[in-house]
Amino acid sequence: MPRVASAPKRGGSAALLKGAGLVAVAVVAGLIWWLVRHEPDEPVAQAPAKEFSFVAAAGPVVSTDCAAKSSDAVKKWFGGHPCQKLSRSLYATSAGNARALVSVAVVTMPSEADAQELKKLVDTDGTGNVSDLVRDGSAKLPDAPTLASGEYTSRVTGSQVAIVLAGFYGDHNDPPTLGRVAAEALDLAPQVGK
Repeated sequence: MPRVASAPKRGGSAALLKGAGLVAVAVVAGLIWWLVRHEPDEPVAQAPAKEFSFVAAAGPVVSTDCAAKSSDAVKKWFGGHPCQKLSRSLYATSAGNARALVSVAVVTMPSEADAQELKKLVDTDGTGNVSDLVRDGSAKLPDAPTLASGEYTSRVTGSQVAIVLAGFYGDHNDPPTLGRVAAEALDLAPQVGK
């Protein structure tokens, strides 16, 4: 009697594929569950909330002649250490019922060492500074405060020096609040200096 050929067995390989698929699904599900449930060891840092809103009032005004836009010892220093770029802007903000004007100047120097030297100079009382847009007449704002007599802060980032001056309009006097305004205005430097 002739032999009848039997059909190849497929059950073994199909079951193996199904089993491998179930294992893969279980591994992926376990990984997703772990990612969802896992809490990092350290809390995620969040940016602090901003206290002040700044509105552009003038600028940016860009120059490459820092000596012409500076005063006193700072002007003399720029004579021997020319900057690559000077960008200056003015911003308005309010603190409670008081209005403030803020100058943000960003000086780009050829090197980080020059930027550090400039910061040290402008941070020293009585050496002068980079003039704000009101002081040099580039911006005409009615009743603008004299920013040089307000609050000052600065920061170096690479070869850039950010210089902030802030003052209240009128006769409002609150140095601690004005100091916070100036400190927060430093965060405007990257957009002014670009």
